[in-house]
Amino acid sequence: MRAVDATETVGIGPCAAIPVEHMAFIRQTLDRVGDKWSLLLIAVLESGPLRYTDLQRQIPGISQRMLSLTLRQLQQDGLVDRKAYPEVPPRVEYTLTPLGRGLHDIVTSLIAWAADNHDEIRANRERAEAEAARG
Repeated sequence: MRAVDATETVGIGPCAAIPVEHMAFIRQTLDRVGDKWSLLLIAVLESGPLRYTDLQRQIPGISQRMLSLTLRQLQQDGLVDRKAYPEVPPRVEYTLTPLGRGLHDIVTSLIAWAADNHDEIRANRERAEAEAARG
């Protein structure tokens, strides 16, 4: 087995400039920011600070567990800030960090693309499922 040079890169195209030792972490980062709940949270938080219940209302279908988990992960990566106010009852607000705001345009473009192409993608999936069922 040969040793990998620290300056060695992977593949061609967009991966060509990425050192081999960075690829696993980059895939993990893409998995995290590319999951459906992270994308929607980043899009929603652009409007400014929001409380947990406001986030839950604005993202239909997200469970409390997934909202809490996703917020925690985005916070760990430095994409979301959590600010707790010393009040009774406690008030917590979430905002995008500058790093998170840097993703906003990308995220909203991706969401818009999915919405714009919804019908065509659905039709393609239904056609593929029907073909698979026929054998």
